[in-house]
Amino acid sequence: MSGEQAPVARGNALPYVDRVSTVSSDQPFKWLTAGWRDYRKSGFVSVAYGLIFVIAGFILTVGLYVTGFEYLIAPTIAGFLLVGPALTVGLYAISRDLDAGRKPSLGRALTAWRVNPVHLLGFGLAQVLFLIIWIRLAVMIFALSFPYESTDLQSIMNAALFTIQGNVFLGIGTIVGSVMATLAFVTSAFSLPLMLDRKADLLQAIIVSFVAVIMNARVMAVWAALIVVFTFAGLVTFYIGLAVTLPLIGHASWHAYRAVIRS
Repeated sequence: MSGEQAPVARGNALPYVDRVSTVSSDQPFKWLTAGWRDYRKSGFVSVAYGLIFVIAGFILTVGLYVTGFEYLIAPTIAGFLLVGPALTVGLYAISRDLDAGRKPSLGRALTAWRVNPVHLLGFGLAQVLFLIIWIRLAVMIFALSFPYESTDLQSIMNAALFTIQGNVFLGIGTIVGSVMATLAFVTSAFSLPLMLDRKADLLQAIIVSFVAVIMNARVMAVWAALIVVFTFAGLVTFYIGLAVTLPLIGHASWHAYRAVIRS
């Protein structure tokens, strides 16, 4: 599925500009429409894929709570927004099957990484490291802001929402989180489908993704905002909504890749 493409300017200093199309501002909503169509056409496959992460979210949250690490629940949920793209490779495989007229398979979706294992798993490991760094930063910011606060969930909420230190904590956390989210987005927006579809190597895929986001900055800002909205909607429904929103964003991201990255 392709969007309206503009010619690439000659003499552009960015690498791989010949592989990137610029698209119109209405494209993100068309990608969502195409993603919803794939979600419906895939039947139980996309639902089952999404339910895996619903169950994982429940287990992780309950595990943190019962082991006394309630203070890690919020940064872990926020971290999901950072590493979420790494979880959507199987959804790209489902959309690729549908594009090719093949019946999608949950087995092929779960083993899609085997198409390009070194680079796809390498990216996944990098995302895990990124998540660990984010959680460590979040814990450090919390510890510096509330050195004497209890770490139970109610105390954390009261301190964060109703104290001056809490406002500072939320402000610093938002700034740091926004920077990390931007880095995660520009490197992952198109790199994963590139590694899956064309077996690109990790470094090349990340550079192409970065260039594509820069060349379509306004459109991709809208797309990033939509991803945050839909993912947040899935999270605040006690993860149940992720069975719909995660596959929807994954399928739509495949169509974004098809529109922006030239064949």
